[in-house]
Amino acid sequence: MALRREPHVLVVGGSDSSGGAGIARDIETISSIGVRTCLAVTALTVQTHEAVMEIHHSPSRLVAEQMRAALQANEVAAIKIGMLAAAEIVVAVAGVLRENPQVPAVLDPVLASTSGRALLEAGAITAMKRNLMPLCRLVTPNLIELALLVSSELAMDEGSALQQGQRLLAAGPQALLIKGGHASGPRSTDILLRSDQEPIHFDLPRLAVSMRGTGCVLASAIAAHLAKASPLEDSVRKGKRFVFEKLQRQTAE
Repeated sequence: MALRREPHVLVVGGSDSSGGAGIARDIETISSIGVRTCLAVTALTVQTHEAVMEIHHSPSRLVAEQMRAALQANEVAAIKIGMLAAAEIVVAVAGVLRENPQVPAVLDPVLASTSGRALLEAGAITAMKRNLMPLCRLVTPNLIELALLVSSELAMDEGSALQQGQRLLAAGPQALLIKGGHASGPRSTDILLRSDQEPIHFDLPRLAVSMRGTGCVLASAIAAHLAKASPLEDSVRKGKRFVFEKLQRQTAE
């Protein structure tokens, strides 16, 4: 069969049986932006909107082969990475990225569910920082994930968040987007960090609404715009606006 020439985003992540997060959210988001998707499933989860009951990892070899098959079958213009579950899966995904350096990868470093269940095994954070992050175009931690990734207390102000971000940036990703959704105040500010440029702030009003899967949606929207050949800064701006408008619609319902 001939290669599908339309731009695709390869979604690498876990399934959420509730449909509230994971690859279900990714596909919904990317499709709504007008980009096709292909998949590599890292884990099957049994969960509701309130709790995660079971997690079953895919074999790391199978994850890598899913990725290679998707890349062979489609014109993959970006890769969005979410739940990775285990260190061996992190290493396997990194191996495929190394084989395809021309494809920009967006990593949403999913460490735990909204309900608090760990979604990444102990020891896998080290593998993520050492093996995977140096291959990523963008990493998108929230403040809680950022603190865990640099083994620090939760940043309580922008200065502390920037210090932690610079430490994580030293792990090698080309860029870091610190998400401010877990902060307080009337504005929601995300900060784009790159080693060779000044920080860029993306600021919108904070909405009084909560929605699961916002991290999935943001990273997927950014990846979709990268697949459409938008520059990184524009992709981040469009992605944040996409999440904001989605939350606005939920507020109006």
